[in-house]
Amino acid sequence: MTREQLEHAIRASCDVTRDHDVWVFGSQAILGEHPDAPETLRQSAEADIAPRNFPERYELLDGALGELSLFHRTHGFYVHGIPIETATLPEGWEARAVAVSGRGSEPATGWCLESHDLTASKLVAFRQKDRAFVRTLMREGLVDPSTLIQRIGSLPVGAGEKSRLERWVRGTAT
Repeated sequence: MTREQLEHAIRASCDVTRDHDVWVFGSQAILGEHPDAPETLRQSAEADIAPRNFPERYELLDGALGELSLFHRTHGFYVHGIPIETATLPEGWEARAVAVSGRGSEPATGWCLESHDLTASKLVAFRQKDRAFVRTLMREGLVDPSTLIQRIGSLPVGAGEKSRLERWVRGTAT
């Protein structure tokens, strides 16, 4: 996915949900803070999006813009409508979200997770693809390991889980 495609997904999501703001919180949220992120981080054809002001309208997105929809077949990417509550996010993430409202998304605004918040959330899932994504972010210098460890410390998970994730970051960053 490119930044232009993300802006298109944001605009289309706002049109479908009749909301002028959406949360972008899957891997492609990295394009908010890093519009020219390496291609290895932009492999997904899916943008995880939730309406910000009308959260109950997330289900409208899959039907209109989801996988195998006309939108997907036409544009080559799609929107996965999902409640923001499905993501495990660090405390204060909302204040750090990065606004995307460029030429391709006006008057809609997509609020993309800040890179460290996105990375901490990806680590909670701890799937192979998420760990590879995080390794690339660290290798490319797009996230700072010490800031990431701070964000892990503010995740709403148990102390044991935080410790395990912090150890993984320290071991991977060296």
